[in-house]
Amino acid sequence: MRLRRTWAAAVMAVTALAACGSPRPAVARPPVWIVRDADSELVLFGSVHVLPEGLDWRPPELTAGLERAEDLWFEMPMDAEAEAQSARLAAERGLLPPGRSLQDLLPSRTWSRLVAAAERYRLSPDLLARMEPWLAEVALSGAVYRLVGASPGKGVEKQLQAAAPPSAARKAFETPEQQIALFDEAPLADQIASLEHSLEELERDPEAFASLVGAWMSGDLAQLQRVAIEPLREAAPVIYRRVVTERNEAWVRVLDARLKGEGRTVVVVGVGHLIGPEGLPARLRALGYSVEGP
Repeated sequence: MRLRRTWAAAVMAVTALAACGSPRPAVARPPVWIVRDADSELVLFGSVHVLPEGLDWRPPELTAGLERAEDLWFEMPMDAEAEAQSARLAAERGLLPPGRSLQDLLPSRTWSRLVAAAERYRLSPDLLARMEPWLAEVALSGAVYRLVGASPGKGVEKQLQAAAPPSAARKAFETPEQQIALFDEAPLADQIASLEHSLEELERDPEAFASLVGAWMSGDLAQLQRVAIEPLREAAPVIYRRVVTERNEAWVRVLDARLKGEGRTVVVVGVGHLIGPEGLPARLRALGYSVEGP
């Protein structure tokens, strides 16, 4: 299931390998890149935002980078105020006006499939009916994660926020408002296409979450490209451009400016932003920086 891997990665991502009962790799090696110039070092780590307890995922390069980092960058601020603002904005912008229903926006077959999925994952269809398609997809994703015991509180960002030294400045590429706008301002047709593809994936392969986390844990970039990037590009190209391409372009400008200074930085963003020719490592390499990694 591609749901929330790249489009709503700021809100949700993938559930865990252990939560679905799949075997773990013998040695966990999630992908990490190190970017350098004469007086700067930048550690890029691809995140999974939602995990259960018990996964030993932290590579030594990341641990070493955190110990000496002067600044730590996330997609959005990792504090209670930002979380509360995100929830408030989602409720304000993701709910339909009184008298309108998601059922009226969706093809009848899509609505029936959404109701069936909601019942399977213990989510109220009446609650979904009040939501725009993007928020309904987020809500369904959250229901899937809850059912298998995964949560953002156990994800990569939360753990690294707590583990990084207090002296490391916490910074963010985007605000909660910017991230909600990515979803809310996407064309309705693309929101529906994304929701439909996620429903198809849930029906076809309920274990897809575990497969993706397995690929992440073993650093299988080709598999990550197939399951985390290509489905969104094909199902909703406008959303892909807004959520992946345009954000990567904006973020690499920030990182280029940071590297033109000096110091040590750790950057933690969804793993979908780091793989392939449009990923941040490839873009920084194209700018002439030394990039070590997979």
